[in-house]
Amino acid sequence: MAKVKLENITRQFDRLIAIEDISFEVPDGQFWVLVGPSGCGKSTILRTIAGLDSATSGQLYIDDTLVNDLPARQRDVAMVFQNYALYPHMSVADNLAFGLRMRNVDKAQINGRVQEVARALNIEHLLKRKPKQLSGGQQQRVALGRAIARQPKVFLLDEPLSNLDAQLRDDTRAELKQLHDRVGITTIYVTHDQIEAMTLADRLVVLNEGKIQQIGSPQAIYAQPANRMVAAFLGSPPMNILPATFADGNFRLHHQSIPVPEIIKQQLKPDRGQNFELGIRPEHIFTASTHSTSEQTASVIVEIDLIEPLGKEILVRANLPDSNLVVNFSTPAQWQGKKGDRLSVELDLAHLFVFEPDRGQTLYPIY
Repeated sequence: MAKVKLENITRQFDRLIAIEDISFEVPDGQFWVLVGPSGCGKSTILRTIAGLDSATSGQLYIDDTLVNDLPARQRDVAMVFQNYALYPHMSVADNLAFGLRMRNVDKAQINGRVQEVARALNIEHLLKRKPKQLSGGQQQRVALGRAIARQPKVFLLDEPLSNLDAQLRDDTRAELKQLHDRVGITTIYVTHDQIEAMTLADRLVVLNEGKIQQIGSPQAIYAQPANRMVAAFLGSPPMNILPATFADGNFRLHHQSIPVPEIIKQQLKPDRGQNFELGIRPEHIFTASTHSTSEQTASVIVEIDLIEPLGKEILVRANLPDSNLVVNFSTPAQWQGKKGDRLSVELDLAHLFVFEPDRGQTLYPIY
């Protein structure tokens, strides 16, 4: 196992800067997740660590060894790709053993390692099959097993669950986390799926447009987003972002107003007519069928646009009347409502975020 350290890594393709000034350090044995929208540079970072791409500038260390000029085969990392990349003409056992054979490991040791990994991944009964005889989930386990069998210093996973159906994806995600707990290999995982990111990571690295937006534990980033992009990206349904203007002690939301909490006035000292963007998560919006325990709430009228029953709850998408301002919230499963209804909802102002409207930096709360 090993720590991985990136110092000011930039990767440029002709005039396109794919990643810029990327710096972080993954401690030995931890599970870090790179997360962000498609095209944000996640896979480029992973390929640079693996040695499949070269950094244009910056330093990359595995343990305390500078590896910028080391070819991929000498970095002692194992990578699992989105499409699994299994050898179709080889059996599962041969796929698992391939990396070890390439390193001239003793045959008895190879057989022992293959059996050990197969037991850990519950694929012992598949060892004689070819990849085409396996389901997507089974192929994914074989790809993981091939990487684990090598016992590399670093484990790199590039969206390995994206080709699985929803139920299998959930099951395999749980197995992957349990597997990491057992083997403890330093792992860097790439995904655009925020649920995967939140449930798997010791630490999240949130990326956008090739730059790091925030690094922290999943709960800390969810509760204390550094900017609007992070706040809106993490959470399902996503955080509601509402443009607002300060006037007469209130935030104006189109034709409606909500009072500005005193602590926000003291911290921001807003000027009349100053524009902001307000953020509030769906779980902090309440209907008449639910209730808030907060002492600080404000009511707004919304018009229902879309209803999505999920069994245990109902997701509601609504608009502020005569505007394009969208509000998402959830209600209990027994709630009765239909498209076009207007209703009053309460916003829990104790959980209100305020963002700078241009750059999107978090203005309140400041931690």
